[in-house]
Amino acid sequence: MDLNRIPQLKYTTKNNFFLLAGPCAIESEEMALRIAEKVITITDRLEIPYVFKGSFKKANRSRVDSFTGIGDEKALRILRKVSETFKVPTVTDIHEISDADMAAEYVDILQIPAFLIRQTDLVVAAAKTGKVVNLKKGQFMSPESMQHAVKKVTDSKNEQVMVTDRGTMFGYQDMIVDFRGIPTMKQYAPVVLDVTHSLQQPNQSSGVTGGRPDMIETIARAGIVTGVDGLFLETHFDPANAKSDGANMLHLDHLEKLLTNLVKIRKTVNELK
Repeated sequence: MDLNRIPQLKYTTKNNFFLLAGPCAIESEEMALRIAEKVITITDRLEIPYVFKGSFKKANRSRVDSFTGIGDEKALRILRKVSETFKVPTVTDIHEISDADMAAEYVDILQIPAFLIRQTDLVVAAAKTGKVVNLKKGQFMSPESMQHAVKKVTDSKNEQVMVTDRGTMFGYQDMIVDFRGIPTMKQYAPVVLDVTHSLQQPNQSSGVTGGRPDMIETIARAGIVTGVDGLFLETHFDPANAKSDGANMLHLDHLEKLLTNLVKIRKTVNELK
């Protein structure tokens, strides 16, 4: 699959992986700019094409009293400010058909959440904006079934589509990554591995999703070796107090070492081709 068909990602000539990273949700302008600046400092040095990630609202929550956002327009304006300040593309997820046109005014990539990937009208609405569409593989779907989600985008006259694996349900409260799915889905579109969501432990009795951040590097390394085109991860300077998904986020202080190691692995894999 030709990655150059997604010009917003500005691929380097180093044959490196690209990175979608940022907080789970936009909590404030200060936090978004702080995280973006830190990540960009690292990715520029390592020549990793970077996309800032942040949800303008969180619709898929375990409890009705969970944080959902600071206001749609306010959060989207912050995403635009990150893009304009640091000259990087941005990605956010949408949950309703009406979100597509609204979010497309502010960001470069529209992401379809895993729980909503079979919602045809939502996928088509995202595709028709002309933006890049990132399709999260449903936790309940096989890698092979994602070809149909990709076709919904391309049949809508939009070739700018990629697929993100975020693990498959393993029992009621755990996720597992089937790395056989990466080469399978690469037949349909560029493939990203969502490292942090793949380590979620959902459906906890407390109503707050758990996670295994200690396994982030293990999953990320395996993804690079398997040949993913990009990595997706959520990071925060204070995961314990993040308003969403703090249990499975990578602490921002650990990002540089992780990415440095992954670039070395990617270089070795490239040399073995």
